[in-house]
Amino acid sequence: MSGAAAGAAGSKFQSFMNHPAGPKTVFFWAPIMKWCLVAAGLKDLSRPADKLSVSQNVALAATGFIWVRYSLVITPVNYSLAAVNFFVGSTGLGQLGRIWHFQRTQQDPVAAMFVPKVPPTKA
Repeated sequence: MSGAAAGAAGSKFQSFMNHPAGPKTVFFWAPIMKWCLVAAGLKDLSRPADKLSVSQNVALAATGFIWVRYSLVITPVNYSLAAVNFFVGSTGLGQLGRIWHFQRTQQDPVAAMFVPKVPPTKA
């Protein structure tokens, strides 16, 4: 690399490292760890809808969407925190939709997608 290109790359790296929401701060690491909540919500898609907790998913949906707003008004504005909280809220809301649908129809919409469809037999 030429001296100018190396200097530009080095300065971009230095500005990333020293950013107010960079890897030396909790503003960087908290959203990364919070992706585990999104993964847990997606993992819950494999659970039967009657085994899901309404209160847990209300809490996930509410706190997810509340923290989206918070992460956009704090200084420094933390877009990665806003993104992860949006997905935490969305997974909670999606699971609440599954619970609601199951309570109305006694059928799990996610399980129905993965049950093999057997064609009717001809007699």
